[in-house]
Amino acid sequence: MPLRTLADPDHLPALDRRFALDRPALGLGPGDPPPRILLLYGSLRERSYSRLCVEEAARLLRLFGCETRIFDPTTLPLPDQVAGDDHPAVHELRALSLWSEGQVWCSPERHGQITGIMKLQIDHLPLAMGGMRPTQGRTLAVMQVSAGSQSFNSVNTLRVLGRWMRMVTIPNQSSVAKAFEEFDAAGRMRASSYYDRIVDVMEELVRFTVLLRPHSAQLVDRYSERRDAGVAIDATTDLSSIATAPPAGATAPRNAG
Repeated sequence: MPLRTLADPDHLPALDRRFALDRPALGLGPGDPPPRILLLYGSLRERSYSRLCVEEAARLLRLFGCETRIFDPTTLPLPDQVAGDDHPAVHELRALSLWSEGQVWCSPERHGQITGIMKLQIDHLPLAMGGMRPTQGRTLAVMQVSAGSQSFNSVNTLRVLGRWMRMVTIPNQSSVAKAFEEFDAAGRMRASSYYDRIVDVMEELVRFTVLLRPHSAQLVDRYSERRDAGVAIDATTDLSSIATAPPAGATAPRNAG
């Protein structure tokens, strides 16, 4: 199974627990079962800073009450390289996306853009698959790491892709400049404003994910899809019809001619 094992999942040395909320989404919606978050990163380097950022994000999400899974893209083939995309890593990635309620995408900036590894993973996620939609309606947080000064090229592209994949991309985002200076020898992120922003982004992702839970089906209900599937509206169960119907016994108002 192409999943990363998260080392020291409960060790958060850069987090000041005096100011951290264990349940940032409390009161916004149902907290059980734990929100399911899939995390993707965009580099195969042994010391991949996008992966290290994703691992820090996963530890925070666990603290905030989420279940997390980090996909390892090492064995992922190119699109169309395998007939019918019939490859174990492709199947696993798609299953994980269907499993998720929210996702985190973190890419390095390379030549002013996201990496091929990052795009490869997104390209393997179809908009529709056997009547199911593996990304539509999921929440999304975007992050990037840079070797030089701070940039927002990668997160901007990830936002475009998230919108194209019909995901609910949260307002906040993270961009870590000179990422090689932000991690210690053990691969743990040092306390900094960059780390604090990742905490902010993960808090917000959890809030949006829980907030949208009760409304997830309605938010992705589309006229075009109902029409293609031949699913007519049932006035007895349609909430919009029920909400706008006049009370029993009431007469419709006359036009003030």
